[in-house]
Amino acid sequence: MRSFKPALLLACLAATAATAVTAVSSALATPVDVSFVNPPGFSDAGIAGWERDANLLSLAKHLQALGARHLSADQVLKVEVLDVDLAGSMRPWPRAGRDLRVVKGGADWPRITLRYSLQGGGKPGLSGEESLADLNYTRGFTGQRATRPLHYEEHMLDVWFKARIVERRVAGD
Repeated sequence: MRSFKPALLLACLAATAATAVTAVSSALATPVDVSFVNPPGFSDAGIAGWERDANLLSLAKHLQALGARHLSADQVLKVEVLDVDLAGSMRPWPRAGRDLRVVKGGADWPRITLRYSLQGGGKPGLSGEESLADLNYTRGFTGQRATRPLHYEEHMLDVWFKARIVERRVAGD
């Protein structure tokens, strides 16, 4: 009976996360509308469906928090996430009965491809499509690594948001 409880808990979490990912923009009053284009086809957003949904929900909430912090009330940012490849790679971990994400700092850097458009704020519209990647994600990063599961991806989004949305710098500047 003990193995039934974790399976039931995981099923409930998966159902909750799946519902939350689809409704993340409407549930929060935020100037950022985040959508995910074909999440099952993403490179690596998590192994299991519930894990992918939880990771995507976390990334959406992070983008929305950035918008709430930096955008004015009359600005709207629409972000379509086209692909996600989380930092590290999955390795079997038989002792725990599940896989473990291993981060080595090599060719396993985080990548996110997105399309965005920013309107309002009394400025001309801003839009584009970009592939974000942080090849040096394990070097020079100072932050609360242990407390945030997607800290490398969130840091990469922070840098992109500041450069493109807040400072409105063009890619390559």
